[in-house]
Parts: sequence; structure tokens; C-alpha cells
Amino acid sequence: MRPHNPPTGRHWDGSPRHLPPRRSLQIATHSPSRLLRAGQTGRCRHCGNRIDWYPRSDGRPIALHPAEVPTTSVSAASRWHLSSGVAYPHDDGSRWCRIPHAALCPHQPPDPHTASTPLATLRRELSLRTRRLIDTGAFTPETHSPATAGPAGHNERPTRPVVRILLINYLAESPIDTLRCVAQTIHRDRCTHSLPAQTPGRWILLPTQPASGQLTLPDTSMAVYDLSHLPYADQLRWRAQRCTIHAATAAADLALAGWEPFDPLLHADYIRTTLPTPARHHPRAR
Repeated sequence: MRPHNPPTGRHWDGSPRHLPPRRSLQIATHSPSRLLRAGQTGRCRHCGNRIDWYPRSDGRPIALHPAEVPTTSVSAASRWHLSSGVAYPHDDGSRWCRIPHAALCPHQPPDPHTASTPLATLRRELSLRTRRLIDTGAFTPETHSPATAGPAGHNERPTRPVVRILLINYLAESPIDTLRCVAQTIHRDRCTHSLPAQTPGRWILLPTQPASGQLTLPDTSMAVYDLSHLPYADQLRWRAQRCTIHAATAAADLALAGWEPFDPLLHADYIRTTLPTPARHHPRAR
């Protein structure tokens, strides 16, 4: 007597097994944001608490607290609301709103105007959570290490270089050769390809241009990775942080582009006054 093995599409008693079809996250064609919901969640590098990243109307990212808070306990300048995956800096008329994580982050100095509001209680909860994460070894606060030029003869590449795209200076999140594409692959994970193509950028020295009219910085030059000589479409690809494979595709993003508008007053620690030394290839001895 041979054993009867039921097919994989049925239970042990032969009854049919109804499996719901597997659905993947997709972005609507009319959506102003290309970021998937799975790629919005992150951790604050200063306190370790959860944050939600959203693009603003100008394309720059903002970290919001993952939960809504009562509108009455938040000042008008700190009220944000979401619409079609985009964050807007005002409330939408409801009783609830979103608040930037910087207003609650234990790493930031507390606001004296919120000492007796529900936000102070929420801030203390985040502080206790940060202490618990540090004590258990699950989180290590990031130490600030300026990316300035070292001593003579040790001109290494900057960890966060200034990149010039479409005549605008941006501060990159990592070295040039480590920038990864943010697009989603057919396997539903993030693309592992890098951004540089056959025509790379060039390091040049440009004068520092303060965002404000006050001359608070010395009139010096800084090293900039210039991409302005590339074609317009290639510069758009760099700003969208896409590889050559996903440059013209409709694939969604699994992460926000790591560009931050460069401000010489806020990012003075990352200004380099000398050009990086190019890597030399030494031939093998025969």
C-alpha cells in the first residue's frame, strides 16, 4: 500500500488551500513621492529612537516623529501634516498633527516653552528609551568627526564631500564611490550598484559662498566634486541617486536620496581647503 501525499495546494485532508496572492508595494503613477512606505522608517543617529523620513515640497527630506500628537500642544511653527506622502509645514485643520523629531530628540536642547506640555512627557519617554538602548548595547551614539583636511601628506578623501550638481552645492552622505542607488529591484530589495559611470566628476576648488549676506566665514576656497560638465540627464540621475540601470525606469525608491543642501555656516566642519590626492596604481614588480 503506497502512501498518498496530497498536492502542495491542498491541506493534509485534501481540502483546497486558498493562499492570498502575494502583493508588492507599488507607487502610483500620479504620486508626487517615489519613496515606498517600507523605506521611510529609520533610526535617529543621535538618540536611536525611531523616525519617519518624508520628502518636503521642495524635495528635501525631514525626519518626523512616527506618531501623531494633539495640535493644541504644538506651536504653529512645528505643525506638519502629510498629503500623498509629502510633508507640509502647517496643520491641515484637524485635531492631530505631526512634529519634527528634532523638537523631541533628547540630543537637542529642550524648548523652555514646552516644559509643562504633553511634549515634555513624550521627550522624557524618548530619553529613557535612549538610555535603555545604550545600557543594553543596542545603540551607540554617533560621535561627530569633522571631515577636514589632515596634516600635510595625509590628504585623504572626505567622508562627506561637497558635490556640485546643476550648479548647486550638496553635502553627500558618504564618500563618492560608496553612494548607492536608492531604487527598488525586481527582488524587492535596494539596488547595490553605485552611482559613478564611465564619465566621473572632477575635483576643483571653489570659493565658499555663505548662504546669508554676513561674512562670518573667511574668504577661502573649498574642494568640490564638480559634475557640471556632465550632460543634463546624467546630472539629474545623480541628484535622484540612481544608477545607470534605474535612471529611466519607474521603479520606486527604497530610501531617500542622501543629498543635503550645502550651507557653509552649518557645514563648516566639512569644508576642505585642499584637493584630495588621487589614488595611484603601482605596477607589480616583475
